Parts: sequence; C-alpha cells; structure tokens
Amino acid sequence: MAHQSKLSARYQNILKATIKHYIATAEPVASKTLAQEYDFNVSSATIRNIMGRLEEAGLLYQPHVSAGRVPSDSGYRTYVDHLLIPDDKINTMVQKLLQQELQLVRASFEALLQQSAKILAALSGYIALITFPQNQNSTLRHLQLVRVADNQVMLIVVTDSYQTQSILMESPILDKEADESIIDHELQLLSNFLDHELKGRSLTEIVTLDWAEIDRDFAQYAGFLGILLKQLKLALQTSYSSPIFIHGVAEFLRQPEFTQLQQVQTLLSLLEEQQEQLLPAIFTFPAIEDSLKRVSIKIGMENHLEPMRTCTLVSANYYRDDVAVGSVGILGPKRMLYENAIALVENTADYLSNPFQV
Repeated sequence: MAHQSKLSARYQNILKATIKHYIATAEPVASKTLAQEYDFNVSSATIRNIMGRLEEAGLLYQPHVSAGRVPSDSGYRTYVDHLLIPDDKINTMVQKLLQQELQLVRASFEALLQQSAKILAALSGYIALITFPQNQNSTLRHLQLVRVADNQVMLIVVTDSYQTQSILMESPILDKEADESIIDHELQLLSNFLDHELKGRSLTEIVTLDWAEIDRDFAQYAGFLGILLKQLKLALQTSYSSPIFIHGVAEFLRQPEFTQLQQVQTLLSLLEEQQEQLLPAIFTFPAIEDSLKRVSIKIGMENHLEPMRTCTLVSANYYRDDVAVGSVGILGPKRMLYENAIALVENTADYLSNPFQV
C-alpha cells in the first residue's frame, strides 16, 4: 500500500470520513455507516476492504473484534498533515469573538491572559493553557564546569540576579585514562571558553546560539556543547517559569474518553501540582528551523509527558519584538475538532502578540 502521505483519493476520503465521524460521535465507525452517510458511490464491502487496508497501514484500528474502526495516532497525524483544509469562516469567526470579548480587558496583561484562557476553554470545550511571559532579561553572570566523578561533570550557572542552576552531565573529556590533573586542566579551559562565550548573554541569545562554527581548539567538544546548550535552555527556561493559566478542566472531563476519574488522575495531578514539568511541554523557544511553523500539534504518544499521551496538545507561541515569550495551548482528546482548535490557538496567540505591552 502507498505511504500514508500518498494515499489515493478514495483512500484519503474514506480515512477522512472515518476520522470526522469518530470525532463527532466517539463511536467506532463501521463500513456500513460510511456507505449510508457519505456519497462514495461504492459498496459497503469495498469500503470495508479499504478500511482493512488502512488498518494494515496503521492508520485505523479495531478496539474490539466485532467493533468498527477508530483512528490511530498515525491516522490523526495523516489527517492533520495532509487532509485537513483550513476553514476561513472559522478563522474569521474566532477573530471577531476574541476582539469582542477581549477588547474591554484593560486592567493588566495578566487579566488579559486569564480572560483569554476562559474564552478558549469555553469555545473549545477542552483545557486551555496559557503561559505567563517568560523572563528572558536575566543574563548569565558566571559558568563553571566541575568534575564530580570520573565520567560526570556539573555545570554551575549563576545569573545576574544571582539565581543558581546546576546541571549534571557526562564528562566531555575524551581520554578517560588521562591523569586527573590533566582532566581538571582541560575542564578549566573548557569552563573559561564557555564563560567567555556565554557570560553576559540573555536567555534569548542563548537559545539561538549555534556551535557549528566553533573555535578549532574546542571542535572536539562540539557534540558535548550542543547537548549542554539544550540542557541549559531547559534549566533556565524552567527556572524562570511563571504561572500557567489553566481553564476548562470541568468541560474536558465531560468528554466521553475521560468520564472515569481514575483515567485522568495523573493528568489532573500534572495540571494542578507539577507545573514545572508542564511548562516546557507547552512552551519552548522555537529552534531556528522551526521558527516558520505557526502551530504545534502533538498527538498522543508524541507528547513527552506520560499523562498527556491520551490527549492532543495544540499550541502556538505569542511574541514580543519577534521573540517568543509565551504560549497558548489547547489540551483535549485526540478526537478533537482540529480545525477549530488550530483557529482558536493561532488567533489567540496573534491577539496576544499584537497589543503586548509589559
């Protein structure tokens, strides 16, 4: 069978119809249902055969032997990437609603975020997540690598506000048999290099650094420095975390997938008590190669946090002076109205970017 993204028109239409019907009903979809409700001009047996082939390709599955079929994570991904057609009417409607609802909120930017989250939750029926602007003005004051074991080093970072972060990493020294004094000397040289390169830089600058063209003397450490930079971004980003405005949990729990409370207890715990883990899942500074992607969609197992893997997260960053400072997100079942969620998230992020004054 053809690759997911190269399905024939008939296969695409049947996959799309299956997904849209399942989104609307939350019930497994039978070939007979599609034959009755959609004008495919083919028999129920032909549709059943195509659905079987789509299942073989990993795009659909049967929850029970006698049941119809439901979309897999890969099926939703194919739908979102290749079959979803943006609806300009939805975009226009969302823009008007946000303008009407938010233009009177002038008390503070925090109040604007709170109201935006309430509106998103009400309009979507899912959980709305909006991060407060992240503090990127702090600069790095001092960096030092310290050997803590034969194969481990600790990076100690101090900011100009005297916040301290420590990151434990595998040692970058290639020759493990070298004398301890030599290893310490090389670590000191590398510490001096990092201190020289990063001292005085803001978080905004750090997240756009590229070690591709590195000083020849330190080229052997390029891989280590790349990993270090990712760890540093995450540590600093988390340390500057501010509140996440969360609304819509009650609406979310009315979805048929989540009616049994024990199914969502870990997710509720994440939302209520573990926001330091939640923040990096919602808001990340975009890598240079991802900066043109307006909306991020993470479906099921694409979410890094275990409690979110029964869900889809649709998110988009909002900006200040062309720099991402926060994120707008909708967390809902994989069986979500993607067209609506994308329009809501994208337009809310645009609205928060335009009048942004802190």
